[in-house]
Amino acid sequence: MRRSRVLEKLRAGEVALCIKLNLADSRVAEIAALAGFDCIWTDREHVANDWNVIEKMVMAAKMHDVDTVVRVDRGGYSDYVRPLELDATAIMVPHVMSLEDARAVVKTTKFHPLGMRPIDGGNADGAYTRLDFMEYLRVANEQRFNILQIEDVEPLDELEEIIKLPGLDMIFFGPGDFTQSIGEPGNFTHPKLLETRKRIGELAAKHGKFAGTVGGLGNAEELIGLGYRFISLGADVVALSGYFDNIISTMGKLSPVAGRTLAQAAAQGTAGRSGDSIYGGKSI
Repeated sequence: MRRSRVLEKLRAGEVALCIKLNLADSRVAEIAALAGFDCIWTDREHVANDWNVIEKMVMAAKMHDVDTVVRVDRGGYSDYVRPLELDATAIMVPHVMSLEDARAVVKTTKFHPLGMRPIDGGNADGAYTRLDFMEYLRVANEQRFNILQIEDVEPLDELEEIIKLPGLDMIFFGPGDFTQSIGEPGNFTHPKLLETRKRIGELAAKHGKFAGTVGGLGNAEELIGLGYRFISLGADVVALSGYFDNIISTMGKLSPVAGRTLAQAAAQGTAGRSGDSIYGGKSI
């Protein structure tokens, strides 16, 4: 089983960099891998990716020794297990709402003795039955990881109990939905948000767990200082939107006929947005 590049860096005290991919194209995954990211993040919570798309993303990343995180549907256990059997390195579970919820995720995503993940071994992660049975279970527990997202106020009373849960690998703060949960949509400087983000970093360090979140180049240093070592910086759709907008706005200055002006772009909501969101500075 391929070792996790992200876990190797995190266990060495280093920072692991991730990029979120909304586009359903394995070539985008390969471009990100070639750029040097440690991990790509593909999604089934907000993006209509089917399993064939996910499988190709995983393969493209693996070709360049890059990890894949799959954010899963909040469905049955198969939704959690299937990405791992495609040889994704991690799954991310959104909106973990309680200690009981967290326990159920760990139970489904870790093999004995940490959990009761259903066993197959005949898929990509088990080298299509080529791995010894007990070795498969042991290495999967060591080299594959779960990520539980805290995005709501409901789990905060049990936050420390959740973070110290045996078998939980990473706690991931989602600021976008958290602003909704506190009744302040888009307010990324609200004291409650800043307090929670800080607390998650502290508790993760206290209990030997990894802390992750989204950020941008403007606040990456701050996040590292708060104890976050897994940071998702931006997204493919942000990169393409910015690149396309720059071409059109530049040409618009040269000739109004050549493209939209900056004022037109701003009026349509494609320029000037900000926020500490999943898209590294773009609103969700």
